[in-house]
Amino acid sequence: MARARRVTSIDVAREAGVSQATVSYVLNNVSHQKIAEETRQRVFAAVRKLGYTPSAAARTLRLGRSDIVLLLIANIPLGSTAIELIEHLTADLERHGLSVITRIESGRTVASLWKDLAPAAVVSFAPLARQHRADMRAAGTYVVNVWGDSDGEPNVMAQGQIRVGRMQIDHLVSRGHARVGYAAPADARVRAFFEPRLEGVRQGCAEHGLTPPSVREVALDMDAATAAARAWRDEDVTAVCAFNDEIAIALLAGLRAAGLSAPGDLAVIGVDDNPMARFAEPPLTTIDQHMGAVAAELADTVLAGLERPDARRSAPPESTTLVIRRSA
Repeated sequence: MARARRVTSIDVAREAGVSQATVSYVLNNVSHQKIAEETRQRVFAAVRKLGYTPSAAARTLRLGRSDIVLLLIANIPLGSTAIELIEHLTADLERHGLSVITRIESGRTVASLWKDLAPAAVVSFAPLARQHRADMRAAGTYVVNVWGDSDGEPNVMAQGQIRVGRMQIDHLVSRGHARVGYAAPADARVRAFFEPRLEGVRQGCAEHGLTPPSVREVALDMDAATAAARAWRDEDVTAVCAFNDEIAIALLAGLRAAGLSAPGDLAVIGVDDNPMARFAEPPLTTIDQHMGAVAAELADTVLAGLERPDARRSAPPESTTLVIRRSA
């Protein structure tokens, strides 16, 4: 028996006697497009008659608003901390009756994906063009920009990442270090998260009257980590802030390969407190960002933007803590 053909927006347009674009404007409630009420009702009538149920459009008709939150994830390496954040954020939003769809950047354009899903909100952990953000907002989609964009729009997590860098340098200064390095990621795709952390370290150095950090890329490669360790020691650097725990653990291995040790020759502090940090040699001092708390703050940003009565209105508690182990 032949499978019944799926009803499309073209069928709805034909039935209502309008263009396919008009159907899209009506179903996505695009505010900057002036559609006559009589035309809107013809489109709704055609949708009901044909049983048209595209992704979120039918849900929007029934509920008056889509319940979808789209998480856009950049095509970058996702470590355990990023995965934990996504899992917590998904659970928090779904607990409030929202349906979460997570998509990693691919060949499909953001505009096409957004129009198909018609989400109530988009949380962007990926570069999102200014025009795409403007189109989404014009259509009533609430946009939370987590990624640092080059066009100057602030992102909601930048201050938290700057604070992480400040905590790293404050701890090293409290241990008597006056010349520090910064172990940067070799992967340019994580620049949006690396730059605020480095900015925090630079701010801390300026506040404590230190020279700016000596910045070196450290690939997850023994030779690269060993070369960086030796170069910092040649510069009389006594401590290094690493972008994350993976790079910090690579640097500890590079120190051993160079015949050096932590913290005697070079103190090392990471970020994330990932599961392997306590098993490093020596165990790694690091910054725990408590992804559950970060996710709760992001979820509340979404709920407040959607004007949900269950959004928390008070400021969240401080979520970032220093975990001191033997490496620093």
